[in-house]
Amino acid sequence: MAGNHLIELARQLRRNQTDAEKILWKHLRARQFCGLKFRRQYPIGNYIVDFVCLEKSIIIEVDGGQHSENEKDKERDKWLKEEGFMVLRFWNNEVMKNIEGVLEKIRMHCFKHPPLNPLPSREGKDNTRH
Repeated sequence: MAGNHLIELARQLRRNQTDAEKILWKHLRARQFCGLKFRRQYPIGNYIVDFVCLEKSIIIEVDGGQHSENEKDKERDKWLKEEGFMVLRFWNNEVMKNIEGVLEKIRMHCFKHPPLNPLPSREGKDNTRH
């Protein structure tokens, strides 16, 4: 099944985070960022997003150089926006060198972007925990 494949891939991605993802997750995990629950490497539709706050319908992507002007990323972002999400993208080096600036941008968007079409929580429906 495609869904099971995405869940397993998401688990692998959580185990193999980039340094930039580890730094950002340190600040977002356990509701320590503005009391909001973020999930990492979370499947949405046919995609896995780096970080998502379902409550605020905000997705955060942390990208390396391979994502520069990537057509697949544009298609993916378009689909996610059509589903009601705001997608914020940060470069790895931006997270590594200016985490406070990145967190401030995230904070600003979390409180100005009302959720348009939040996904229902998957908690309690399967054994995956994020």
